[in-house]
Amino acid sequence: MFGQNYTRVQFGRQVLGQRAFPAAGRRGCGGPRLLIGLVMAVFALVSYFGSSVYNPITGEKQHVNITEEQEIALGLQSAPEMAAQHGGLHPDPQARALVEAVGERIVANSAAAQSNYPFKFHLLADPQTVNAFALPGGQIFITEALFSRLRTEGQLAGVLGHEIGHVVGRHSAEHIAKQQLTQGLTGAVVLSTYDPNDPGSQRTAQVAMVVGQLVNMKFGREDELESDRLSVRFMAEAGYDPRAMIEVMRILAEAGGGAGPPEFFSTHPNPDNRIARIEEAIQEQFPGGVPEGLKP
Repeated sequence: MFGQNYTRVQFGRQVLGQRAFPAAGRRGCGGPRLLIGLVMAVFALVSYFGSSVYNPITGEKQHVNITEEQEIALGLQSAPEMAAQHGGLHPDPQARALVEAVGERIVANSAAAQSNYPFKFHLLADPQTVNAFALPGGQIFITEALFSRLRTEGQLAGVLGHEIGHVVGRHSAEHIAKQQLTQGLTGAVVLSTYDPNDPGSQRTAQVAMVVGQLVNMKFGREDELESDRLSVRFMAEAGYDPRAMIEVMRILAEAGGGAGPPEFFSTHPNPDNRIARIEEAIQEQFPGGVPEGLKP
């Protein structure tokens, strides 16, 4: 996903401290809080690691707690609202048809065809937001602001292939599960360490939440990189030259104007780092070099 449109949450490792005994003259309540916190943490961990499925397209074992049918329903329910936020569908039927045709070609001729998702591709009228995103279950969008910057069909295929990667990678479902785990673990940390009579414990709770947010961002970056790799694969399988993805990254860099937070505090890797990873993925896909005849 080139723009975030679903919650990405992950977890940090926290070192917890707890007084062995309550202070003199103060009612002891750390023990019960700690016990309840441990129960919450165990429940969150068991719920997360106890729900896993194998993804035949990515070859990965994933922790998800919703079905593909639920993903599809979520996407269909959210699609009209997302389109409305970006000015609705683009008025040019030929432009919309091109987006649909390229997206459908990628799905039909790549490993994405193995999924059960009913993909639908939308060109939005938004002329200012340079973005593309995918909803759970196969609803994929690209804005006019990004579409108008693309110079070849291959570049469009790179953008759509990336979003298809998010869908078949089940990133939304993973994030829902991770969000529940994060909430459970963070709640356990706050409950077991917070003491209203000890100002220092409030800082511990705040640090726990901040660490969780930062690590969540890292998971977001990993999903972007995985979707880049899947896009290279899907493009090649569908007859497109995956090197067009490199040009897409340069277009995104130009659109950003070099502004933005450091990569560590961003859910997206910076374009330069993504280019290096894309080049690695292309080398893995074509160890002997990209063959002639692929559509640029």
